[in-house]
Amino acid sequence: MTPEASRRHYLDAMGITAWACRYQLPNALATEACEWEAPEKAEPRQALHALLDEPQKAPARAPESAPSAPPQEAPSSAPPKSARALLGDIAPPARPALEPAAAPATPQSEPAARAEPVVFTLTCACIDGRWLSVHAGELGPTERRLLANMLIAAGAPAGTTPTFTVFKWPPMAGAFASDDPLAEAREGVAAFIAGAAQRQGWHLERLLYWANAPTQDEGEDTLARVLAFEGDHSRTLELPVWRAPALGSLFDAPAKRALWPKLLKLTQSGPT
Repeated sequence: MTPEASRRHYLDAMGITAWACRYQLPNALATEACEWEAPEKAEPRQALHALLDEPQKAPARAPESAPSAPPQEAPSSAPPKSARALLGDIAPPARPALEPAAAPATPQSEPAARAEPVVFTLTCACIDGRWLSVHAGELGPTERRLLANMLIAAGAPAGTTPTFTVFKWPPMAGAFASDDPLAEAREGVAAFIAGAAQRQGWHLERLLYWANAPTQDEGEDTLARVLAFEGDHSRTLELPVWRAPALGSLFDAPAKRALWPKLLKLTQSGPT
């Protein structure tokens, strides 16, 4: 037996894989050729290579001592035996059955439609630095002049002419959609009034709300819902509320006479 054959037999006995070059590399010595008789019984390493070259052979039978597992069909891409089973003559562990593909999720019902956006316009002015006068919509010049004249006639300081500010909600139409438009509108109004009070130095004591009482068919107006009236208190602005008809309905004399005692009581009241 040639030395090369002996070396390979020793390597096989020690379980070390011997590699031989199939092609001659450039400027390399030629591999020594040798021949030897193949052993009668193939070594585990050789059986492993033979099995990997022929993956379609049936897997080895498990030992009797091992618990029998239900036969399962292995996927075509997996080798029939593991290397550990071949080298140690151990039955390969049973592959878990492939889970069936998950059924496509049933399309859920379409989400509920979003609540309608809250859209409104208000005009406000601060009187004497302590009364916040709020009106639904935009006030025309005649209505603004009427308010100033009534307050002065009732005893309000004559030197303070109300400065009116128009506030529209939402500030940018279609810019965003909210899950709770009413809560967003309340926060927007509260932030607007708080910012104006801080800039102008207001010390608000009361909210003067000018609006006609809604009829049974109309229901509560949008601005009233935003200001969140609870009796004579506004939860949104955290101020007591004084109510009066809308200025547009006070141009005739009977309406003015009906409002006069209430307006006079307001202007004569001290700080709250």
